Amino acid sequence: MLKLGVIGYGSRIRNVIKVMQEHHPECQVTTIVDVRNEFIKEENNHLTDVHYYETVEEMLRNERPDGLLIGTRCSLHTQMALKVLPSGIPLYLEKPVSTTLDDVHLLKKGSDNATSEVVVSFPLRVSRLARLAKEIIDSGKIGTVEHVQAVNNTPYGSVYYHNWYRDENETGGLFLQKATHDLDYINYVTGQLPVSVCAMTSKQIFKGTKPAGLKCVDCEENTTCEESTAFFKSPKREKWAYCAFAEDTGNEDSGSAIVRYESGMHVTYSQNFFVRNKAGYRGARFMGYKGTVEFDFYKSQLKVYMHHTPRVETHDLDLGNDHFGGDTALVKNFVNVMKGQEKSVSTLEDGLLSALMCLKAKESAQTGTFQNINWDL
Repeated sequence: MLKLGVIGYGSRIRNVIKVMQEHHPECQVTTIVDVRNEFIKEENNHLTDVHYYETVEEMLRNERPDGLLIGTRCSLHTQMALKVLPSGIPLYLEKPVSTTLDDVHLLKKGSDNATSEVVVSFPLRVSRLARLAKEIIDSGKIGTVEHVQAVNNTPYGSVYYHNWYRDENETGGLFLQKATHDLDYINYVTGQLPVSVCAMTSKQIFKGTKPAGLKCVDCEENTTCEESTAFFKSPKREKWAYCAFAEDTGNEDSGSAIVRYESGMHVTYSQNFFVRNKAGYRGARFMGYKGTVEFDFYKSQLKVYMHHTPRVETHDLDLGNDHFGGDTALVKNFVNVMKGQEKSVSTLEDGLLSALMCLKAKESAQTGTFQNINWDL
């Protein structure tokens, strides 16, 4: 048995554990640190022989799990990680690793003396599409990548306005919530380092004058509003409870960034949270002089367009669920890290860089300035 300790037993980390146990049933939760311990005990009868603690410090004094997973609210990721890193216990850390510039610098400093191997939750970089794209690009088939265009039009964007995600103090904004994945896989596929960014965000749809704290079930327009969750099945109705057009609804609803890389090439990235249904799209084009690699996560398809011959290669892949199959690959890596058989394929350094990029993009959007991507304070 591989013993798992969980810090923050939230919905996302529960899903990661579910995927892990489907493929690696030897992994069992034996320790939980959470402020909602009594609620967790009542709602999760399958959790037997689990020790519960109020603090990470108390847990580490009494337990030595084979691996730890951090699934707290985003604003606590840095704080919890700093408590674990000196322990030497393999750590699965949810993204974003930090939600403020102060925190990302603290975590960077703390990582210098870390003894724990860290797997950051970046499943897109280990999806079959991203890996195939990197394989083709590394072969030189399209030449060196000199331009990237990436898009993430999110058809399920309501989640960022109806529940706790609507609190920007917790999320840090939607570059950190969404672009953190996409910018990471771009870094991975190109193998280049970013040096500067400029960005812009808009809030054109999810804003309004409905009173703060209004819930869909209490709104007189809940039978006509396109965003109403009043008639969702429970418990989703309770989790997605709040009005998306209230004065306390946080988060931008679209954003774009231009990132310059060390070679001089640049990336354009754009994300949107009010498209719906088949308007959803997530993918990228990587362009070299010889050809272009393009992939579409929703279609599970990658194409190679050759520029100087009339040839297009199409690859149709079976990606699976849970971040297009990336979760399965990433938890396999974490299991093997716990066993001492592999190193992390999604390191804390990768997580720190992505968080810094997103935080600098946020600062650029707020100030209307270009921002350097470096560790200078």
